[in-house]
Amino acid sequence: MQMFNNVDFDSIDITQEPPEEEPARQYYFIAKCRKYVKEQSERLGRPLFSVVRTFGCQMNAKDSEKLAGVLKQIGFCEGTCEEADLVLYNTCTVRDNANQKVYGHLGYLQALKKKNPHMLIALCGCMMQEPEVIGRIRKTYPFVDLVFGTHNVFLLAELLCRRLNEKGMVVDIWEAARDIVEELPARRKYPFKSGVNIMYGCNNFCSYCIVPYVRGRERSRKPDEILREVQKLVADGVKEVMLLGQNVNSYGKTLDKPVTFAWLLRQVGQIEGLERIRFMTSHPKDLSQELIEAMRDGGKVCRHLHLPLQSGSSRILESMNRRYTKEQYLELASRIREAIPQISLTTDIIVGYPGETEEDFQETLDVVRKVRFDSAFTFIYSKRSGTPAAAMEGQVLESIVKERFDRLLKEVQQISAQVCARDLGTVQPVLVESVNGHQDGYVSGRLSNNLLVHFPGDGSYVGQIVPVRLTQAKGFYYMGKIEGE
Repeated sequence: MQMFNNVDFDSIDITQEPPEEEPARQYYFIAKCRKYVKEQSERLGRPLFSVVRTFGCQMNAKDSEKLAGVLKQIGFCEGTCEEADLVLYNTCTVRDNANQKVYGHLGYLQALKKKNPHMLIALCGCMMQEPEVIGRIRKTYPFVDLVFGTHNVFLLAELLCRRLNEKGMVVDIWEAARDIVEELPARRKYPFKSGVNIMYGCNNFCSYCIVPYVRGRERSRKPDEILREVQKLVADGVKEVMLLGQNVNSYGKTLDKPVTFAWLLRQVGQIEGLERIRFMTSHPKDLSQELIEAMRDGGKVCRHLHLPLQSGSSRILESMNRRYTKEQYLELASRIREAIPQISLTTDIIVGYPGETEEDFQETLDVVRKVRFDSAFTFIYSKRSGTPAAAMEGQVLESIVKERFDRLLKEVQQISAQVCARDLGTVQPVLVESVNGHQDGYVSGRLSNNLLVHFPGDGSYVGQIVPVRLTQAKGFYYMGKIEGE
């Protein structure tokens, strides 16, 4: 008997009409798909295997855990692409190369499907919300079985059931969200930490970004639902949660009774048994003093803040529709560091945005030198059709962009190597995440500031928070040893 939230899927009567309400409707279709998988497995004389591959952000990774959890309850075993009876790609579309990567993988899957004709291929996620993508898939990749988007990820079991009863490709794309359905099975990557969606969508419409068009407008989950989910996770052994949203600082604005993200952070911090809280992502335009104080006072809140800069030029920031200036960003970073001296600040930076001059680029370098980020995700501007920036004049020559990117990367790496060594010689709590795959007899874990630490240990430490003395700084990670051993 397999249970989820006290649901016995084998006892659901699938001869009746499916319920209308969620998530009971999806439980019904999980039960229906289980029957198919069981029969197919008996016919083949082996288990059926599935693979979920994730492209993109933490939100996608969280969605993939739910998709994998549903497939597990349906009866699929985790496998590899070569042996899989169902392959599901959860796609990203932030940059064009993400799309091209998916198209490339589809060619590989086509070859596998020729060898295994009953293989099912499914695509979901942000890339599928683009109409031109759907048109290309229909025309060029007709062997794909199932296509759905970001707003109806929770419908996997229902759509799979539909595909099993129909011939040809099933496409189900919603233009906008209708429901938030979270009470579904999940197969977590780590038993001791988990992401928790607190909101969906984005209202910011940065001029280079496709996310608001594919993820939709901001929708906040009810606080009591979030708190119940965290409590269940803690009861299941989770020590660390990451609160997820495209812009967590906007959390609560769309609720019937609006609340702030800072308020939610304090509420989550009161949950007994939870030891660490992370969150991502914060937009600088509305990071409040209240949130800074909640981070400062919250003993469980990790000393790490990802605060995307994108550009140090106020002129470019205005063109990007970021709604803050260079000076406002520097002032915000200063207030954060003053309140939380040990904070680790990380960021995102785009190089080569349309119209960027050498002077604009120097402004970005100036911010990097003044803030001294622990690390930065640096990107070359990627033109995304459908965004205002794609139609702008002044697209920067590729050779110039590459040269600037290399200069920025060198600056970031030099500063990061210095900043990340600040805790050398101290003893810090480390959440052990895995056995080290490169060095026998070692394990790897994360500090509160998100830096990795490698130190002697075995698998028994995984999932535990242990005191580690940091003995060597290696630029972007530490070597250490458990204190007292």
